[in-house]
Amino acid sequence: MRQLKGIKVLLVDDEPHILEFLELGLTNEGFEVMTAQDGISAITACNKFQPHIAILDVMMPGMDGFEVCRMIKKTDNVAVIMLTAKDEVDDRVKGLTLGADDYMIKPFSFEELLARIYARIRNHFPNLFGEVVIGPMRMDDRRKEISMHERVLELSPTEYELLKFMAINHGLVLSKTMILDKVWGYDFGGEENIVEVYIRSLRDKLGDKEHKLIRTIRGAGYRMDLT
Repeated sequence: MRQLKGIKVLLVDDEPHILEFLELGLTNEGFEVMTAQDGISAITACNKFQPHIAILDVMMPGMDGFEVCRMIKKTDNVAVIMLTAKDEVDDRVKGLTLGADDYMIKPFSFEELLARIYARIRNHFPNLFGEVVIGPMRMDDRRKEISMHERVLELSPTEYELLKFMAINHGLVLSKTMILDKVWGYDFGGEENIVEVYIRSLRDKLGDKEHKLIRTIRGAGYRMDLT
């Protein structure tokens, strides 16, 4: 995507072959990439490189990815995607509590990582793009407006945040837990059913009677299809 050319990505993993593979792929996509193989080097690289986004492996010798996330989030405006080799709820909660913006389970496809990087950049640095257009949807984060086929939708603040989150992650399956974490916050004490209520409302406002825009993926969550 040419609109993201010049965006800086810091890759941190103690496995050289993973770093080489991801560095090559992201460089070919037009990103500026710096790599580090341990936590201390990652902090140094972050201070020097000033990345827009950091991809952090959780398990590293010495300083782990959680501690790196905590330190860079204290001082830098950087989006963070955590990589973990196991799907543990405690790990995800810990990462989100420390400020991580997303997480992925190894092994993963490069295409999915790329989609999540795009999503986090659009969400974290909306002023880099002004209006974001995805298929028939136009999002203006400065005006807090979303339009569909040139029609501005009448959305509550929560509906706006939910629809934006689903749109920038279009094509990805989003669980109720992930939606609650990102839209309502990890410390939300209500019921998961609140997500279903808001999804129904969005479908009504989008005219999505057949659920072709916001699809229910049985047992997994929801997926928005815009292209």
